[in-house]
Order: sequence, then structure tokens, then C-alpha cells
Amino acid sequence: MRILVVNCGSSSLKFKLYDLTAAETPALLAEGLVEEIGREKSRFTYKSHKSPNKLVLEVVAKDHTQAVSAMKDALLHPEHGLFKDKIEVDAVGHRVVHGGEKFSNSALVTPGVRAAIEECIAIAPLHNPPNLAGITACETIFPGLPQVAVFDTAFHQTMPPHVFLYGLPYEQYEKFHIRKYGFHGTSHEYVARRCAELMKKDFDKLRIITCHMGNGSSITAVKNGKSFDTSMGLTPLEGVVMGTRTGDMDPAVVLYIMDRQKLSPQEMNTLLNSKSGVKGISGISNDMRQIMEKAEAGNNRAQLALDIFVYRIVKHIGAYVAAMGGADAIVFTGGIGENATTIRAKILEPLAFLGAEIDQVRNASDAKEKIVTRDGSRIAVWVVPTNEELSIAQKTKTIIESQVSAG
Repeated sequence: MRILVVNCGSSSLKFKLYDLTAAETPALLAEGLVEEIGREKSRFTYKSHKSPNKLVLEVVAKDHTQAVSAMKDALLHPEHGLFKDKIEVDAVGHRVVHGGEKFSNSALVTPGVRAAIEECIAIAPLHNPPNLAGITACETIFPGLPQVAVFDTAFHQTMPPHVFLYGLPYEQYEKFHIRKYGFHGTSHEYVARRCAELMKKDFDKLRIITCHMGNGSSITAVKNGKSFDTSMGLTPLEGVVMGTRTGDMDPAVVLYIMDRQKLSPQEMNTLLNSKSGVKGISGISNDMRQIMEKAEAGNNRAQLALDIFVYRIVKHIGAYVAAMGGADAIVFTGGIGENATTIRAKILEPLAFLGAEIDQVRNASDAKEKIVTRDGSRIAVWVVPTNEELSIAQKTKTIIESQVSAG
């Protein structure tokens, strides 16, 4: 079964095409990225398994429909494409950030599913609109092809009420569904399952803490195969300090700043989501590589931003160990989690008393998937590269197969 995976941002479209015929050895057939959607000219990068070289083009993509059209043209390209006359895929899987409480699993896109995604725009105004635009574009360019929505929030729907509810009047939850939802669920589930495979243990009997660390970062407690708690909340703003987001803080700070600086809700939203985090603290960048370089060179604010980032992650890990009554494994993933050897070491150093004893040689090795703790460590710490696109493809395949078997 061939599955096309589409991940749409406000001005970008990323795609990968998989052949999942052999379930144990999925094959990546092609991938590409359309950037700067909405401008006069957009940048399009494409690569297929037929050629080792990337194709870089300028295309007209003033909206997501034109971006999908450019993707189709590339797949049908006489030299670089994979198909001759028509796109021969079985379904399109879409990343959808917010599914609210209605989706604890992926779903075939129907008018009802589309309406439910639209209802979540109020709590995911930056993400759900482009996700919907990608679905609409694929329906236009590939009429009749099944579309499947794979939700970032779905994995976290197993959190119990005492974990996901806030200390607000209960009516706020009943009327407006204000609660913790969590994000990066596809990534957290994928790396937790892969960790269990690497440990050769039953996923449903493990306590795993997954650390998805990038410009957006979240920590999840996975207990007996299910999300038990996660650091992000109603929106991706809650949790650890991130590239440009504040993470946890006293909510009265928002009222205080708005009153003193006379900021509108939109201006305050921009400050919280786009001007804060390690970028706001350091005054340098949201790129952790630059922060680490400047800290190494003696920049005090860069060092402070790095220290805050590490400390908040350590605190969440410690809280989740307590909440689950222990932990069998910790997993690092995402751009920072997979590549920042020094940051992993800084996070694990204060956790040694729990039994997460780092092996510096293993931590510094070039292996992509690796254990970074010593033999006999009570908590095994792994680095597992995330593969959200492959997970989306597999979930899409499952939905399509269930539709076929249902008749």
C-alpha cells in the first residue's frame, strides 16, 4: 500500500511518499518541501529514490492547492517522477495538530470530521487552518482519493481527568472544553514504542518518559502503553521553556504585563509565543546551536537561557518519575534531543540518583539509535530519532484497511 503523507504549515507543505507493502521494511519513495507559499515565487525541494540528487525549483504556489499541484507535477515528472500518467497511491495521511476531545484515534476525513477540525480552530488558530487547507487542496487535486487525519492530540486522550483538568471552575470545562490536551503525540507514541522494541520488552508494561526537544519541546509520561501526563496543555504554550515560548509561569503575569504595557490580547499572544523562551531570555536566537556557542564563549544570558531550558526539563522528568511510581526508560528525540550531546548530559547529571547513570562514550557516539546509560543502570536512557511521517503513514494504512474490512 502506497501512502502519501502531507504536513501543512501556514506557508509550507512537507510531504513523503511511502510504500508500506512490506510492513517490516517500509520504503520511502519520495519526499519534498514547498516553502514560502503565498509569495510570487515559492521554493520547491524534491527528491525520489530514483535519483540521489535533490531537485530544487522555483514554483508558483500562492496557496496550498497550487503547492499540492506542484507536488503532483514532481511525482509525474518524466525524469524525476515515480508515475507516468496518474498518481498511484492508496490514500493521503494528514498531520492535524488539534483534534480536541472528539478524536482518540486517526479518522477518515468526512464532512463530520472536517467540521470537528474546524471547531478546534479556536484553540489551535495557527495550526488547524493550514492543516485543513492541505486536506482541501488534496481533495481538489486528487478527487476521490481517501484522506485520513492523524491528530497530534489523539495519543494524549488517555490522560485521566485528575491529570488533564485545570483548577478552574468546572463549568469552564463543561462549556468551553478548557483542559490539557497535549501535543507531539504522534512523535511521543512512535519513540516510546520503538524504545520498547529496542529494550525487547512489552510496551504495555513499561513506564517511559519521552522528551521531544526542538524549537517546540514537550515531555510525556507513558505508563503501560498509554499517555498518562504531558507537559503541553490547552495549547502548545504550556510546559518547558521552548525556542520562543514561555512554558509554565504564573498566569497572573499575563494580566500584569497587559495592564502595565497596555498590550492587546494579540500583542500579548505574540509576546508569549514568538518573543519569549530561550530567544527572549538570551536576546540572541531560538536556535539552540547558537545559544550553546555563545554560552561556551562566555555570554551570560546565553548560559542563563541554557540553564533554564535544562532545569525545566529535569523538573518535568522528576515529576513524572514520581507520578508513575518510577520509570523504566527515558527517551530523547527531536532536533535537540537527538543531536545535542552536551544538553543530554546536563539533563541526566542531576537524575543520576534515580538510576539514570550516563555513559559518556555512548552518549557521544555517532549512532542514531543508541542507549546512553551504563550497563546495569536502573533507568535506561535512549536516543531514538522520531519519524512522525512514517507513523502517520502507518496509522493511515490502518484506517484504510479497517474501512475495507468493514465493507
